[in-house]
Amino acid sequence: MSIPVSGSQDDAQAIRLHEVCKSYGHYQVLKNINAEVSRGEVVVICGPSGSGKSTLIRTINRLEEINSGSINFEGQNIHAPMASGALNRLRSRIGFVFQNFNLFPHLSVIDNISMSPIRIKGVPANVARDKATKLLHRVGLADKANAYPAQLSGGQQQRVAIARALAMEPPVMLFDEPTSALDPEMVGEVLSVMKSLAAEGMTMLCVTHEMGFARDVADRIWFIDAGEILETAPPEEFFKNPQHPRAQRFLSDLRH
Repeated sequence: MSIPVSGSQDDAQAIRLHEVCKSYGHYQVLKNINAEVSRGEVVVICGPSGSGKSTLIRTINRLEEINSGSINFEGQNIHAPMASGALNRLRSRIGFVFQNFNLFPHLSVIDNISMSPIRIKGVPANVARDKATKLLHRVGLADKANAYPAQLSGGQQQRVAIARALAMEPPVMLFDEPTSALDPEMVGEVLSVMKSLAAEGMTMLCVTHEMGFARDVADRIWFIDAGEILETAPPEEFFKNPQHPRAQRFLSDLRH
């Protein structure tokens, strides 16, 4: 299955963050974030708990509002004022996979996947269900179309969540700790789907503690702590010779 790429081919940056700041009251979660993600790039965001990783990735499809700065997606400022319909259309082009699946428990697997294309994009129901069936094959769950989320394992639910996001044909996928709620034996089946997406050229930002995945799949690592990106580097450089003392300590703690 090929991954659709949309927007101007001259625009090499799919996402650009400029001086992004985010606070909860007096607590500043993100501090002057400046970063870019190129089309087809896989970026892994890592850092200690509470460092601002999940908040950062949630600002990229406006699940979290920012206090200042800008985030551009395909040349459009995501945080500019816009009508709710325009915001929904924008979000439909930025797939998001949550830590806790967020499937609708009262809908079957195939209805979970086909609902957004039908309601948001106006895709005919039969076309949306055909696409959902193909995506279930894609994530190895063709036999679960009529099951309900409660009948699935955590790993299966997360693969359905990935298929649901892909059903909108987004040019960018965001993953917020997609394996952290899974039992260890289920982690591999989700990472396998993510690796195949990366191999097909999907632009991806992944918040994860899976450093093996980061080493094997990422084009770049962003290391964040206390709301700041302290280091950005290719994985071979980051893991072999991290430059920032905080990154050095983070990796040392992981090894021990």
